[in-house]
Amino acid sequence: MTHVVHPYAHRIGILRDWKSRWFGARTKYAEQLKTDVLIREFLEKKLRNFLISSIEMERNEKVFKIIIKTSRAGMIIGRSGEGAKNLKKEILDFMTKHKLPKPKDLKIDIEEVRYPETDAAIVGMMVAEQLEKRMPFRRVLKMTVDKVAANREVEGVKISLSGRLGGAEMARREELKKGRIPLQTLRADIDFARERANMSYGVVGIKVWIYKGEVFNK
Repeated sequence: MTHVVHPYAHRIGILRDWKSRWFGARTKYAEQLKTDVLIREFLEKKLRNFLISSIEMERNEKVFKIIIKTSRAGMIIGRSGEGAKNLKKEILDFMTKHKLPKPKDLKIDIEEVRYPETDAAIVGMMVAEQLEKRMPFRRVLKMTVDKVAANREVEGVKISLSGRLGGAEMARREELKKGRIPLQTLRADIDFARERANMSYGVVGIKVWIYKGEVFNK
């Protein structure tokens, strides 16, 4: 049996950092972990159409900071910051509703992803959007792989679709690869993401691997 490891988890401490970072705030571990998981799920569901790359959290005893990385930052922030203020209010309301401990100070940072084609999570959402618009899956695969591979930073890309592709009775898996994806090399900068396209005949699973070359310490 093969032992498949998540490419992000495989590189934590080598190339990647944790997505939740706590400083001197480990006394109520279970409570804080539950807060992080529920808020991340809430934001991923709410901001699904804004092409979110990642949601990171930093906390100390006083400040709770949420960092949202997206390719549509302007749409989330809104005119004169109205969108960001409303989002902060909704998060606080969500914490009250689910009886989660409220921080003394909640901050939301919205960062723009400059090259969305090199981000696996955003590419996965772009594929899901096109599939949900009923575009032929083979064309979506080929167009997306070509678009990602055309980027100068990308050295390899693989996209896999699984489910009732094209509305077929039997589920199957199709994948397309360009370049190389060295999954076992720890210094290889591989971005990986899972996404799902909700079709009328069922769910289609999407997996994206993007290889951006090897990282060497200076």
